[in-house]
Amino acid sequence: MALFPAFAGVSEAPDSRRSRKELDWLSNPSFCVGTITSLSQQTEGATALASEGSPLTRSPLKSEPSDESDTNVKLKQTSRKKKKEKKKKRKHQHHKKTKRKHGQSSSSGSELDTDSEKDQSSRSRDSKKESEKVNQENAAAADIGHCFIWLEDIQALTGETFRTDKKPDPANWEYKSLYRGDIARYKRKGDSCLGINPKKQCISWEGASTEKKHPHKHAERYFTKKNVGLMKVDGVAISRKTEPPSSEPVSFIPVTDSDDVVPSVTTWLNPLGIYDQSTTQWLQGQGPSEQESKQPDSQPDRENMLLKAKVEEFNRRVRENPRDIQLWMAFVAFQDEVMKSPGLYAIEEGGQEKRKRSLKLILEKKLAILERAIESNQSSVDLKLAKLQLCTEFWEPSTLVKEWQKLIFLHPNNTALWQKYLLFCQSQFSTFSVSKIHSLYGKCLSTLSAVKDGSILSHPELPGTEEAMFALFLQQCHFLRQAGHSEKAVSLFQAMVDFTFFKPDSVKDLPTKGQVEFFEPFWDSGEPRAGEKGARGWRAWMHQQERGGWVAISPDDDDDDDDPEGDAQEIRDKTLPRWQVWLTAERSRDQRHWRPWRPDKTKKQTEEDCEDPERQVLFDDIGQSLIRLSSQELQFQLIAAFLQFLGVPSGFGPPASCLYLAMDENSIFDNGLCDEKPLTSLNLSYSGVSCVGRTDQLGCRRWTRAHNREGEEFIRNIFHLVMPLFSGKEKSQLYFSWFQYEMAKVIWGLHTKNKKRLKSQGKNCKKLAKNLLKEPENRNNFCLWKQYAHLEWLLGNTEDARKVFDTALSMAGSKDHELCELSLLYAELEVELWSDLRGASPARAVHVLTRLTENGSYGPFTGPVLAIHILKARKAYEHALQDCWGESRVSDPAARSRLISLAKCFMLFQYLTVGIEAAARVYEQVLAKLKGGDAPEGPGLEDSGSPQSVGCVLEAVTLMHTSLLRFHSRVSVYPLAPLREALSQALKLYPDNQALWRSYVQVQSKSHDASKTRRFFDAITRSTKSLEPWLFAIEAEKMRKRLVETVQRVDGREVHITIPETGLTHRIKALFENAIRSDNGGQCPLLWRMYLNFLVSLGNKERSKGVFYKALQNCPWAKVLYMDAVDYFPDDMQVVLDLMTEKELRVRLPLEELELLLED
Repeated sequence: MALFPAFAGVSEAPDSRRSRKELDWLSNPSFCVGTITSLSQQTEGATALASEGSPLTRSPLKSEPSDESDTNVKLKQTSRKKKKEKKKKRKHQHHKKTKRKHGQSSSSGSELDTDSEKDQSSRSRDSKKESEKVNQENAAAADIGHCFIWLEDIQALTGETFRTDKKPDPANWEYKSLYRGDIARYKRKGDSCLGINPKKQCISWEGASTEKKHPHKHAERYFTKKNVGLMKVDGVAISRKTEPPSSEPVSFIPVTDSDDVVPSVTTWLNPLGIYDQSTTQWLQGQGPSEQESKQPDSQPDRENMLLKAKVEEFNRRVRENPRDIQLWMAFVAFQDEVMKSPGLYAIEEGGQEKRKRSLKLILEKKLAILERAIESNQSSVDLKLAKLQLCTEFWEPSTLVKEWQKLIFLHPNNTALWQKYLLFCQSQFSTFSVSKIHSLYGKCLSTLSAVKDGSILSHPELPGTEEAMFALFLQQCHFLRQAGHSEKAVSLFQAMVDFTFFKPDSVKDLPTKGQVEFFEPFWDSGEPRAGEKGARGWRAWMHQQERGGWVAISPDDDDDDDDPEGDAQEIRDKTLPRWQVWLTAERSRDQRHWRPWRPDKTKKQTEEDCEDPERQVLFDDIGQSLIRLSSQELQFQLIAAFLQFLGVPSGFGPPASCLYLAMDENSIFDNGLCDEKPLTSLNLSYSGVSCVGRTDQLGCRRWTRAHNREGEEFIRNIFHLVMPLFSGKEKSQLYFSWFQYEMAKVIWGLHTKNKKRLKSQGKNCKKLAKNLLKEPENRNNFCLWKQYAHLEWLLGNTEDARKVFDTALSMAGSKDHELCELSLLYAELEVELWSDLRGASPARAVHVLTRLTENGSYGPFTGPVLAIHILKARKAYEHALQDCWGESRVSDPAARSRLISLAKCFMLFQYLTVGIEAAARVYEQVLAKLKGGDAPEGPGLEDSGSPQSVGCVLEAVTLMHTSLLRFHSRVSVYPLAPLREALSQALKLYPDNQALWRSYVQVQSKSHDASKTRRFFDAITRSTKSLEPWLFAIEAEKMRKRLVETVQRVDGREVHITIPETGLTHRIKALFENAIRSDNGGQCPLLWRMYLNFLVSLGNKERSKGVFYKALQNCPWAKVLYMDAVDYFPDDMQVVLDLMTEKELRVRLPLEELELLLED
């Protein structure tokens, strides 16, 4: 058959054989003419048949003949065979590909040859088979043409055609819906219901677009998991050698990645000298030497080498000096730095990025080092103590207690060890109980007393043992106060007053244990004790017992021991919730019942008449804690500590070892009158330590509190009892404390603006002042004159106050520091009055400070001071300061006080006559002299006195300087930068000064930019162990948060945010957590109370409960924490009270008694 059937006849002519040979390529022997002819005839017939019939709207494409011919069966069989052959070929080809891919074929060269021969021989067979298959398929297709009608062959039916499928789909029975591939895709245009408005809606039957939608990648923030991992990777450190600046201009700043890089030499390959050695070698076609290739190039490798070198250095040094304790401690601290390094001890490559740093691994390494150190230093307490503190993370509390007991047994004379042991036992919640810790304090003090007496021959007394024992005694008293057992704490002070000041001469030579045995009969005799009416002391009782006892005294009619009105009024409103009634009654009883109950023999009372047996204090509760104080200074500190414990501002705070344990109220943030009167504010020095009988809610102001009638009488009796025991400056200090206590009540009246109470308090205070000044020994006591004049000034009697000042100054003889302080207060009050009047001149203040430098007697103010007198006074102040620097020693208390007073007066004089800059220059001059930095004529005063005395002078002068700056900023337009700088420099020197911190926080709260303040707080907290920077940093952030909330909230309504919060809440939480993890923060009840109060204010009660239980783990002795929990979580009141009972904390009103009171 020809390739072109239309010219078949032409090519098959008999006379064209030559041309046939030329046109053989046109013929196709595999093509059959009959096949295509029969197919075309069948198609035309089917078309005609379809056109003759009626027009079908929907016609099936597959016809259904009545008789099934054999051709259909053959067709199915041939199609199945073809499918099977195709599958076999695909499998065979895939199997060959996988063999080639994995390299598993084991064919050799001979097998390849045989395969090629087989391929050549099989080609002819395949061609024959293919031709036969084609013929069979064509024949089969010709037979089938009568049964199927193809949609493409029907040209007339262009309407709605469909194909039917009668084969059932079992998936329709198993699933709830049709297969999504059988559902037509469409898109609706319009949102109205189908069929309502055909004009506004239509359906698009277009298929979905095949284009892939590229997802829009958002920029990842810094807190995502991926970026957090990148931030943890250590960066490459780039450093630059510090070189002196050159005069020649440079085109670029050279930066090197390390200090040991050798500068490159300029050559023809490196004309600019900017290529390093490896780049130059690459340009030359050379490689690095073997030695250079082994050197670490990356920054982590270099850091690892440095750390390994340090580790080797430490190991060498401790091997050579095994007795060096500080070296061992430094090696232990170095482990933290080692574990921060990337991969120094990594197990495998890349381990530093994958595995987390294990805290247990660090602790185990430290423990191993400490054990090696203890082997070489068996007697070192510091190493054993460090090991015990480290093992807190590993051992159980019971095991730790046993190890502590072993250590205490080996070193019973070490007071620092005792202090840490007591703190450890006091802060272990699982083993804590009040009775156990109280007996432990008694054992500690009795053991140290035996060491001091020489009863324990194996351990001598260490230096400073008596001062440490007194600090431990005060720590025990504050522990009992905070646990609610205030009666025992007051009894301890009462016993110590009798045991120290009223000891009979016959027992003074006995050891402490023998003296305590003689003291027991006096305690159990029922004799009035210190603070009670009619108290005479142990010595008088002993003498009278030798003579036959006391004479019976008739009772006073007006002496009532209890306060029945208070008992009747402790539950005033029974409609309040039960938890609120309990809190009010419990606080009321704490306030009234802090004194121990004693049976009144005049009323024939016995011990059985006491309603609450816990109010009675037996000798067994206090006997072991009695100690001997031989130092006169410590004896006065005992009275001052007792008065401060009762709430009298005696100026004595708890020792540094127990200060943060005793802090439980936020009075350290209370400015009092500092804002209104920055120069003459009364510093009551409460230090955040609550007085006895106070368990108030956090935020209650300290100056609003006062004792009841019995409490006030108790304090007066203490003063009357101890006044004859002292003389001179100490007695003057006691008078000053008593008068200041009464003045605090007047300040309370000024704040509350209660005129009636202010009048009565002022009258009582003036009566006390006049009675004290009438005594012959107080006629020339300038401290009392100063306080009396200040009282008159506060009450508004300015002219009377001036008369008192003039009278006191006219009586002055020598120019001592008390006279300077009196003149200074007079001038400061006049300056503040001048600032209030805004029109008068400070002539009176200049007159007072000028007359101080003159030798003649003082005269009242008559008019402005002449300029010549001002110049003479300035020269006199300068010479007086020079005399103080040249002659006196700062370690001498009198010289120190004189220097402070003179510097203050000179600064105020310069401020009034020249300006604030002149006063600042005087401050800088004093600062330079005291630090020894600017003394050409001789050594500074720092060399002549102790650092504590120099620090005391510097602190007082700094406070005066900052007070002047604050006053000047308030009365005139002056930038705050000098004040901020002065406060910052002062706080770097004295980070525990609360007055400076209050001023700093107040000044910085006016600034919008908090970044400088935060950086300053961060720097101070890193450089000191004091807790005050943490507390005031938290207070500063809370003030900022309150300011933001005030701006956002108008008239109690929420408004749009105008200032972003900038994460203040999270910042405050972080500050709390960091403060708690500090050295002194974990055992500070005030810090935990502030944290709990802040979380409750946020409304997160679950988190607050977690913090409460965490606080109990660290401070289980603080009753105020439990009472705060009752206030914040009323539903858990029963659980909290059960905890208090279990730990033996004082519960004055049990719930059973509360139920009875509510029923009545």
